[in-house]
Amino acid sequence: EFSSSESPSCHATKPDMLNVHLVPHTHDDVGWLKTVDQYYYGDRNDIQHAGVQYILDSVVDQLLKNPDRRFIYVETAFFYRWWKRQDSSMKQTVQQLVNEGRLEFVNGGWCMSDEATTHYSAVIDQMTMGLRFLNDTFGVCGRPRVAWHIDPFGHAREHASMFAQMGYDGFFFGRLDYQDRYQRMMQKEQELLWRASDSLTPPMADLFTGILPNGYNPPDGFCWDQSCSDPPIRDDPDLEDYNVDDVVKRFLNISMVYKTNHIIMTMGSDFQYENANLWYKNLDKLIHYVNAQQDLGSRVNVLYSTPSCYLQELHRANLTWALKTDDFFPYADDAHDFWTGYFSSRPALKRYERLSNSNLQTCNQLEVLGGPTSTNGPFGKGDSQTMKKAMAVAQHHDAVSGTEKQHVANDYARRLATGWQHCQVLVSNGLAVLSGSTAQRFYCDYLNISVCPLTESSKKFSVNVYNPLGRPVTWPVRLPVNGTAYAVSDAAGTSVDCQVLPLSKDTHNVRRSRGFAVNELVFEVQAPPLGFSTYSVSLLQDGPLAASTQPRTPTAIQNKFLKVTFDPDTGLLSSFSNLETTQTIKLTQNFYWYNASDGNNSESIQPSGAYIFRPNSSTPFLISSTTSVVQEVRQWFSPWVSQVVRLYAHSRTLELEWTVGPLPIHDDLGKEVITRIDTSIESSEIFYTDSNGREVLQRKKDFRPTWHLKQSEPIAGNYYPINSRAYIKDDVDQLTVVTDRSQGGSSIHNGSLEIMLHRRLLYDDVRGVAEPLNETSAIFPEGLVVRGRLLLSLDRPASAADKHRPLAQEMVLQPLLTFTDGDLHPDFSGLQAALPPAVHLLTLTQWDAQSVLLRLEHQFQSWESDVNSKPVTVNLQKLFSSLEVLGVSELNLSANQWKDEMKRFEWTPQNGTGHPLPLKHCWSYYGPYKARCWTLQ
Repeated sequence: EFSSSESPSCHATKPDMLNVHLVPHTHDDVGWLKTVDQYYYGDRNDIQHAGVQYILDSVVDQLLKNPDRRFIYVETAFFYRWWKRQDSSMKQTVQQLVNEGRLEFVNGGWCMSDEATTHYSAVIDQMTMGLRFLNDTFGVCGRPRVAWHIDPFGHAREHASMFAQMGYDGFFFGRLDYQDRYQRMMQKEQELLWRASDSLTPPMADLFTGILPNGYNPPDGFCWDQSCSDPPIRDDPDLEDYNVDDVVKRFLNISMVYKTNHIIMTMGSDFQYENANLWYKNLDKLIHYVNAQQDLGSRVNVLYSTPSCYLQELHRANLTWALKTDDFFPYADDAHDFWTGYFSSRPALKRYERLSNSNLQTCNQLEVLGGPTSTNGPFGKGDSQTMKKAMAVAQHHDAVSGTEKQHVANDYARRLATGWQHCQVLVSNGLAVLSGSTAQRFYCDYLNISVCPLTESSKKFSVNVYNPLGRPVTWPVRLPVNGTAYAVSDAAGTSVDCQVLPLSKDTHNVRRSRGFAVNELVFEVQAPPLGFSTYSVSLLQDGPLAASTQPRTPTAIQNKFLKVTFDPDTGLLSSFSNLETTQTIKLTQNFYWYNASDGNNSESIQPSGAYIFRPNSSTPFLISSTTSVVQEVRQWFSPWVSQVVRLYAHSRTLELEWTVGPLPIHDDLGKEVITRIDTSIESSEIFYTDSNGREVLQRKKDFRPTWHLKQSEPIAGNYYPINSRAYIKDDVDQLTVVTDRSQGGSSIHNGSLEIMLHRRLLYDDVRGVAEPLNETSAIFPEGLVVRGRLLLSLDRPASAADKHRPLAQEMVLQPLLTFTDGDLHPDFSGLQAALPPAVHLLTLTQWDAQSVLLRLEHQFQSWESDVNSKPVTVNLQKLFSSLEVLGVSELNLSANQWKDEMKRFEWTPQNGTGHPLPLKHCWSYYGPYKARCWTLQ
């Protein structure tokens, strides 16, 4: 008799022996050295020999030859492609293998996502896509029970929390800091209970976590793939080189330090099993000959197994497990080899991925709000699936991470661009339905460098501002224009304040020949929740702007909320004041660069590269500054670093728009550029970073919460991923920095925050990618130029989260601007009223023809706000303005199980008792069932 989480397909184990669970597997990167297509087909084997279609062909063939054999498969993006090409007979065969537990899916997301540079909303989407395909194709037997992240370079607490809420029984990974691993081996704590949230009542976010003994490779000497050079098992005693005795002896001498009489052993690696016969023939022999030793007194039992079968045995052992509440960052595999560079590698791709996520959510929402016409309307056939797949692939741990070859990074960007083209048709159709206008819509994808053909040439146009958030937003709009005076009005005809500013020299330089505007039109817009507002813009005066006065060093800029002052000698920021709370701190912000190690060093030959950050000194080089002013403050630090400091009229945050590049390499030095904010806040070498954009964790310089750190890299060893925000604080003041993409950062000095913006390196860091991170493009052959934004807020610590959490969501899900030539005046909101501040509308997407998938989340941690951390009730029947809720039914976070059917293994932490409680947190709703009100906690 088996519980709901147990599998009857697992081979029997022997309670009085050491059971070695052999797990045949392949690790198939969804792009890395080759593109996704090249990996699937086996193209470009001159780069790397790998062909996923042949792996699946071969594995299925070999599983059929021996019912004892097992195999696990992970990356649904590849399996989906393979499955589509199979005939009905093969599909029936595979279905039988899955039903019998001989082929088991683990993890099951579209890809194995990165954990440092991904946003939780995009991770949930890609997991949902993969798991839905497995559900629809194989039913309950295809549902993965184990999360499997064997390759990502460090592990985020929020990922563990998500996996728990998705119903996984356990989580296995391969990489953790070398010092941490050694200590865990000594203490037999390589298997533990991860309490992955400080806000959810245990065991809601508790996840059993296992650290694999060999990363994800087989033990030395036991690799039998065509890519391996280990000798096969030669078991004919009449032939030379008979080696069974030696193989058995070496196998029995493998050292494993675990808590139970069960050991997991990964038998496979990158793109292995293309000729699965090699592996299985030798594994069959290994099992036979090792187990034969039991007759001679051996206490070792070897069996084919899977991660879920192994986990089932650990659960049956009914032990207590060490508890962990922090995360596994940063990751180092040696004293000078900290994998903290990829937190910032390929900053342009990181920003494009984040922007694409925002665009996808808008696309999903308008597919629902616009109804069937949105996918087949006046502008043609559009779809959201192309973008969903492109975004899912981009979450891979060699995609948004920036650790792929350049041609693969280009392919990821191309896929996102293609996905957005498909979504643009859908968005145009959806907006046409909701606005009642079929006027052609234009999209300006290069507004960050002031390029938009319509606004540059038209004398009258309309701006539609779609807001994907569940609450109203105020948003600054900056449009490239050639006139000197404009009138802007909202849908009611009310005039809106606007200003025309000359385009900066740096923007001219960065856009090159892609636009011809000489000015920027600036105004603030307001957009309703889950809806749009429309603004009309008319040219009043053409011709050049009046010549600006002589640039001067500003002393201060302010609005009714904030004031910042500048040092009259250096032109740098010197103080930051919140006028509402009467707070003022000293604040200096500047740019620096670390000289990247080239590997020619007495301590270590490790250079900086795509993965690894290793500056050759602890002191960065200062980039000096000069300043000019036009209203906003434009700072010029060098020919390759500039910044604009902006304070909009109604904003409670200060904007820093930075432009960095091309990074000069004529001096043969790789450069890693940071901005550093030094303040008078007494932060005591403690700072805070978010985990995948959701919960916040405390960081302390040169410290790890669960083990004693011997620090060997004082800069790189203190870098952590910042996905959307970081802050420092003392008893009185909190300075929060919100980022527009994933970046690495730290607090090396008391009262200081530094964020890495751009990296250009001249050496490969010998972690497999085999090329330096030296980005150029056709437009920037001399080196990539990157532009981004940081938002700074100053608040009292007790109320800071009330501001920075919604602000971070605005940066992640920013309004989408579309343009029409001429005049247009509609407004629309998809909600009857704005959601409460604590509630975030995470997902609204079409599920099938009759139902939609809705996710609402409480976005505040239990401790961070006196007002917004409390439970909130939402009435779903009164949620939407244009949709009627006929009924709801609750699912788990990944929408692949009914919520009331989700049962997970219960685990007991050391010095504590497990308390099984129903899961709450992020939910998925889809109908048609009876409507209810839900209390979010």
